[in-house]
Amino acid sequence: MNKSITDVFFDLDHTLWDFDRNSELAFSRLFKSHQIKLQLSEFIKVYEPINFEYWKLYRENLVTKQELRRGRFRDAFLPFGISFSMEELDAMAVTYIDELPKDNYLLEGAIEILEYLNPRYQLHIITNGFAEVQALKLQNSRISHFFNTVTSSEEVGLKKPHPVIFETALDKASVPPHRSIMIGDTFEADILGAEKVGMHTLFYNYRKVIVPDTYSVVNHLYEIKTHL
Repeated sequence: MNKSITDVFFDLDHTLWDFDRNSELAFSRLFKSHQIKLQLSEFIKVYEPINFEYWKLYRENLVTKQELRRGRFRDAFLPFGISFSMEELDAMAVTYIDELPKDNYLLEGAIEILEYLNPRYQLHIITNGFAEVQALKLQNSRISHFFNTVTSSEEVGLKKPHPVIFETALDKASVPPHRSIMIGDTFEADILGAEKVGMHTLFYNYRKVIVPDTYSVVNHLYEIKTHL
């Protein structure tokens, strides 16, 4: 336990908010409203890695927000021999974004760890997600009251791992990096990004990836208690 830490910064999607479960429920309604005749579970298997890659491209400024929203759908339907017009892809993207914050399952242990940390630290969010959707997720999942500040990449104009988004979040929280820790599930964006500005880090290994053993890692949210 590092007694100098006063502020804990969390990523939201895949760290606290159960993106995969909520996304699948949003897709089930999207398939119904757009009359898509496909086995949802088969589509999700194809879509998830494509979505992950598009978010990587988006972080690196290699695709725009609109290209991410269109491209991930277009590319996920192609293996099933299904194609849509740009207008249809855009309409589906809007439906998905509208549906996504309606279900708000949190990852196992999220509420418990927030309740444990809340009296002991100042809590914050740093997210690359779209600002309007992230605000709804926090509100609808009833965890917004835990967080003193929320910093989004859209608000800053730069995405994690860019140092400016972390520096902006630290400024908003009025805390120096050495008194802060970043907890997130994307090693490059959350951990390497925070490390660059001098923050402590704790990698939530949601996807069970291999990382250098010099980094602090938890495989379950409950394990955060052993570090803080």
